[in-house]
Amino acid sequence: MSFDAEKVKNDIVAWIRDWFEKNGKGCKAVIGISGGKDSSVVAALCAEALGRENVFGVMMPNGEQFDIDVSKALVEHLGIDSVVFNIKGAYDGVVTELMEHFDTFTDQAKTNLPPRLRMAVLYAVSQNINGRVANTCNLSEDWVGYNTKFGDGAGDFSPLSKLTVQEVKAVGRALGLPSMFVDKVPIDGLQAKTDEDNLGFTYAVLDRYIREGICEDPEIREKIDRKHEANLFKLQPMPTFEYTPED
Repeated sequence: MSFDAEKVKNDIVAWIRDWFEKNGKGCKAVIGISGGKDSSVVAALCAEALGRENVFGVMMPNGEQFDIDVSKALVEHLGIDSVVFNIKGAYDGVVTELMEHFDTFTDQAKTNLPPRLRMAVLYAVSQNINGRVANTCNLSEDWVGYNTKFGDGAGDFSPLSKLTVQEVKAVGRALGLPSMFVDKVPIDGLQAKTDEDNLGFTYAVLDRYIREGICEDPEIREKIDRKHEANLFKLQPMPTFEYTPED
């Protein structure tokens, strides 16, 4: 299956320009910068589409972030304005309140709280500078639910949500991004394990299954299917009660 990265890159750039023309003329693209491939590629796409002066990066460590230098290198490489906004105070405040009211603080809650705080920061920054928030999720992560609802899964526009990890990397190379941004080992910055360690399979295997329907390991195929089915609710609109007034 062929993938024309240059054409897709140009198509996304045109799409971003059109979206901003209709939904945010004169606004800046606000992007949470993690230093990983997705935020790097989205930032580079927005810089090409809107001009670097119309892209604003927000780095949001939770205390100390071991790889924040990569994020700083990206904004310097692209020449975009940015800010470091540490969420540790907000995180600690919420945790303190939770522990006062509940006996436990589950691992799932610990994992999902920082992304949701980060998205709140992005929207606060966006409203403060007349911006629109970029979603940086890709198809592979969304497929198996490797995102946080109302956290990194949120945003105003999503350039990469129909592209697999391998395709995102190809677009990054078409943009001329250095390998340190495109090929950085995917890690969420919230825990020591990589994305692939947490998932239990590689993105290469997942991407092939998504695009070609081929996964030679039946246990991994079953795991992918199970994760996909369990996390479909994250990708669908909120269910609403349909009320029809009586005549």
